[in-house]
Amino acid sequence: MPKPSASKATGKTCRFISGVVEGFYGRPWTMEQRTELFQREKKWGLNTYLYAPKDDYKHRMYWRDLYSPEEAEKLVALITAAKKNGVDFIYAISPGLDITFSNPKEVATLKRKLDQVSGFGCSSFSLLFDDIETEMCPADKQAFSSFAHAQVAVTNEVFTHLGQPDTFLFCPTDYCAAFCTPNVSQSAYLHTVGENLLPGIDVLWTGPKVVSHHITVESIVEVSSVLKRAPVIWDNIHANDYDPQRIFMGPYKDRPTDLIPKLRGVLTNPNCEYHPNFVAIHTLATWCRSEGGRGGGQRDVEMSGGDDEAGSDPCYSPKRALTLALTDWLQEFLSTDQPGGPRPLNPTHLKKESSDEEPMQTDVGDPVYVPGSGDNPLFTAEPLTLDDLQLLSELFYLPYEHGSTARTMLTELDWLKAHREAVGDAETEMTAEWRSRAKCFDVMCVAVFTMFNRLSNAPNRSILYDLYNYICDIKSGVTLARAYVKQLGGQSRPSAQVMTDDPEPWGFRGGLSGEFQRMLPCHGNRDLFRHPPMTSVYSIRPFCPEDKTEIQKIHMEMQRGEAKAPAAALPALISDGLAGGQLSPSPNCGLVLEDERGVCGYALGLTDATAAALNNQRTLPGDFPSLVTMQLHPRVTDPAPARRMIGSLLSLMKTSGSRGVFCELRQGDRRMFDFYSKLGSFTTLKMAGLPQDVVAMGTSL
Repeated sequence: MPKPSASKATGKTCRFISGVVEGFYGRPWTMEQRTELFQREKKWGLNTYLYAPKDDYKHRMYWRDLYSPEEAEKLVALITAAKKNGVDFIYAISPGLDITFSNPKEVATLKRKLDQVSGFGCSSFSLLFDDIETEMCPADKQAFSSFAHAQVAVTNEVFTHLGQPDTFLFCPTDYCAAFCTPNVSQSAYLHTVGENLLPGIDVLWTGPKVVSHHITVESIVEVSSVLKRAPVIWDNIHANDYDPQRIFMGPYKDRPTDLIPKLRGVLTNPNCEYHPNFVAIHTLATWCRSEGGRGGGQRDVEMSGGDDEAGSDPCYSPKRALTLALTDWLQEFLSTDQPGGPRPLNPTHLKKESSDEEPMQTDVGDPVYVPGSGDNPLFTAEPLTLDDLQLLSELFYLPYEHGSTARTMLTELDWLKAHREAVGDAETEMTAEWRSRAKCFDVMCVAVFTMFNRLSNAPNRSILYDLYNYICDIKSGVTLARAYVKQLGGQSRPSAQVMTDDPEPWGFRGGLSGEFQRMLPCHGNRDLFRHPPMTSVYSIRPFCPEDKTEIQKIHMEMQRGEAKAPAAALPALISDGLAGGQLSPSPNCGLVLEDERGVCGYALGLTDATAAALNNQRTLPGDFPSLVTMQLHPRVTDPAPARRMIGSLLSLMKTSGSRGVFCELRQGDRRMFDFYSKLGSFTTLKMAGLPQDVVAMGTSL
């Protein structure tokens, strides 16, 4: 760990503050989880816990209220547990929502609250003025020349009242460079804090932004000069309270260990969910310990050439720190000794004192079921592996960066989508490459499913429950992507879910929030995998004889998608003659759909299908003498142009004298069956001579 240093301002020896701040918005951690956290901090060499949960009413909203006897008992137990593990418990209070700085009664109330907590055995404190309005009330405007002067005056008074404790933290309202006007070096607010805050008080700082991608030595030197003291970093790199769909399990990174001598300390404000923070806290501890390697001492993570990125930190490797953390975390996953985990029944606990009572039924002594030769084999849960946790971390990495597997999956899906036209061609080098990359993408998808299944069956259920919503969400997204690639490659029939305006709810993401975001002009431009948004433009034009070749290609491709057997084994449809070119559509009864790449769909009609039906041994229903057929290439996922095209064709058929039309569909073509069903006008018809697995649908005109 970093060596203690002497404060230039006070002359006191100060140890490097390292640990965890519970400062997120959302459900606070339980007392049991906090106690377990103290044990981990002791084990990993961290020394501080900052108590600042935003949803503890008496920490923030009702800061004036004293704790009840029951609440006091819990805090005393927590502070005692921290001391037992050598962890400095810092109690933070956040009065900035509504305090009147110039009112002596308000300051006295604040002192009384902190005196109560001091009586619980707490000796370290923090005043937080983050995330509040900067407009002062009229009384404060008369008493103070600026908001910074008001905050500093109260902070200094409280600090002195408490006897100038060794650890006292102040969180400014401008707690990152992005909030400073016009910048850090010229910020009147920060200069006031630096010049007037008593030297024994340390200042919290999040870096260039609230959630900082990088924190550089130069930026810390600049803010330290203004504050006249080295800051304590409140690091939000693993915080997820701003987005309920994200969680971060990548390593602590993008903070060079050269920072350590320039800082008073680092506290991580991690995910709201307690258990997934194992990686964030473990890797921070490794980062803090790595600074000792600069003086030639033993490093926790030995380095060698060719590690992470070019120009990597000579004392710390995020990749290796992550492996160390995941290796330790795996043992917790596989253990049932964690709070909330399932425990095996002890038969001795099930004995009855009276022998004449019916014994409780248990599985103790039951014979083991052995399936027979023709029975299903027993389900066996595969054990979770280090590779599974590595994949989990890479899928839920960091706010500004996906892990390597996630980046590869996005890159491959983007390439497969952009080169999908290669699949329909004759076998070429491009076709072979497409299929090879599609196979690799499928392997990565299967790895995600395997990881999900193993996590779901891990013995430690407490960890699983914190992760479950996230791994379900990524499994759903990967499932949709895998089905899309298989469809493009002709390995499965086109999914009805791909082209519909009435999908299952898992087919569209984000609920109301997602709809708001999709309506905004810049939505998607901050995706970590950058790609310009694409909107297909479709045009519908009349059919001409030159379109037959392209229509036949689409027809054959969709037949391949419908059948696992060769196309010749599919039941014949009357419309096969229209799409295959043996029959010509009636005059003015054919339409073609085009996008930027060419023909991508067709709708063809016969106003009198009697002869074609007889040739196929069908008997037409009397009210439906006309035949229509429509098909779309799999790349068409928007149902709107399909509805426009069939609507236009039906109008043309009616103009040509038709009083009703029918279509034939193989039952395997769920995509088109769902499409016609959801139009609302087509209903199932009875037709003599229909082959098995063929459905007729019709509508009156």
